[in-house]
Amino acid sequence: MNPKTFADRLREDRRLVLLRLLSEQLGYRANSSQLHAGLHHLAVAATKDDVMTDLHWLKDQGLVRVHEPVEGVLAAELTSRGHEVATGAAMVPGVSRPSPR
Repeated sequence: MNPKTFADRLREDRRLVLLRLLSEQLGYRANSSQLHAGLHHLAVAATKDDVMTDLHWLKDQGLVRVHEPVEGVLAAELTSRGHEVATGAAMVPGVSRPSPR
């Protein structure tokens, strides 16, 4: 078994933060620009491309639904499974598990 790299851990943490940001939004949805700003506000280093890539990955895991209302901007909506992962009720490899609150 290969140990996780620092970059792997950062990516997993960033994905958790994206899920948590969505869980705090009215309607459990936000666009990729808002999510990028939220990451920046929380001092989570990420490019806009990182956000887009992570949102597609989270979609593939069934944690969010995404669509592209405007070219280059994704709209993301948290699924019930994504909410379970954001709160620590479920685990998905590739997403950090939140600490107890």
